[in-house]
Amino acid sequence: MDDFLLRALFAGLTVALVTGALGTFVVWRRMAYFGDTLAHSALLGVSLGILLELNLNLAIVSVCLLLALALVALQHQRKLASDTLLGILSHSALALGLVAVSFAENVRIDLMGYLFGDILAVGNGDLLWIGLGSLFALGLLLWLWRPLLAMTVHEELAQVEGVKVGRTRLLFMLLIALVIATAMKVVGILLITSLLIIPAATARHFARTPEQMALLAAVIGMLAVTGGLFGSFQWDLPAGPAIVVTAALLFFLSQLQRRTVQ
Repeated sequence: MDDFLLRALFAGLTVALVTGALGTFVVWRRMAYFGDTLAHSALLGVSLGILLELNLNLAIVSVCLLLALALVALQHQRKLASDTLLGILSHSALALGLVAVSFAENVRIDLMGYLFGDILAVGNGDLLWIGLGSLFALGLLLWLWRPLLAMTVHEELAQVEGVKVGRTRLLFMLLIALVIATAMKVVGILLITSLLIIPAATARHFARTPEQMALLAAVIGMLAVTGGLFGSFQWDLPAGPAIVVTAALLFFLSQLQRRTVQ
């Protein structure tokens, strides 16, 4: 197997492991739109990184984290619903990113690669970033697992039992921001949320415990990555969208299987 395929497979499987486990809470807590908003902000991070000549990974993480903090602050106001705020910030961040890109006239930017991913172009530096970022994200998720689970079941009761709800919610949002920034290279800004949602939604029908759902979601995500890369290599398909299509097929097959059993 060619080196670029091995690098792509390793990067994809590593990202799928993290997004599968994290996606469990994204689905339970109905935060898909929040993930989408942070993903859109990643393009603004890319643009600012290029214009200011900063490390792109650092710029993306910084912008995603700042937007997550802004969302936490804005959610305390009562005049606008959370989905309205998310819609405003999501499209504003994406539009600002596209506007900022236009100022980088002397720099060649692979906009399609950022929007839809370029997993086949993953280099050794990207692998190091993805590996370290994923390892840190998994460690943080394991540390937050019990308080997050308690909050998801009943937030007020969790607070009574001593869970620091505000801190845990903030750390969870920052964790999503970190994972999106880490995984952007695999499926791109516009598709990254699908790796958080689809495997977890598929696993939900078969799991009986939260831990089972997280493990199943990770496995399903890995199958999607493997199938998408195979389709890309075999039929010359765009790798990022092929991974998402494979995940969607697995989801619909699970629905058919569930109806057949019923």
